[in-house]
Amino acid sequence: MISYIWAEDANGIIGANGSLPWHLPDDMAYFKSTTMGNPIISGANTFRSYNRPLPGRQNIVVSRQNNFPDGIIAVSSIESLCDLINQAPDKNYFVTGGATIFTQLLDKVDYLYRTKINHSFNGDTYMPKIDYNKFRLIRSQPGVVDEKNKYQHTFEVYERIGQSPK
Repeated sequence: MISYIWAEDANGIIGANGSLPWHLPDDMAYFKSTTMGNPIISGANTFRSYNRPLPGRQNIVVSRQNNFPDGIIAVSSIESLCDLINQAPDKNYFVTGGATIFTQLLDKVDYLYRTKINHSFNGDTYMPKIDYNKFRLIRSQPGVVDEKNKYQHTFEVYERIGQSPK
């Protein structure tokens, strides 16, 4: 099973200069609790933005490079990634970015975990367009807004229509 997990602003921005253009600890905690124990998939730039392998998760990087820390599974193509996923289809593989990988796996994604931030930021990377007519909203929960989390945000989970409930 393939799931996407990301945060986007009101205009679909997901990044700025290789990092997030906002500070939202509530979203970071949601990301961690949602992905913990599951494999995560990223491109090389997204992986490098973490500054380290994320603990408690199998880290898979799609890249033609192979200069990653020990314990990282590097696959050189989307086809190789799909072969790897097909070896354990019962696992929930979370795609964490970047935009190119989101685009390449769009016809294969089963679940969408989107944090929608009700604010506009400056950025240079946008989430690829998703046809939400192919998905149904199964959960929506407002995030915490406080002195550390200044922006109103909502955690949404969508499943592809035709999927069995998770």
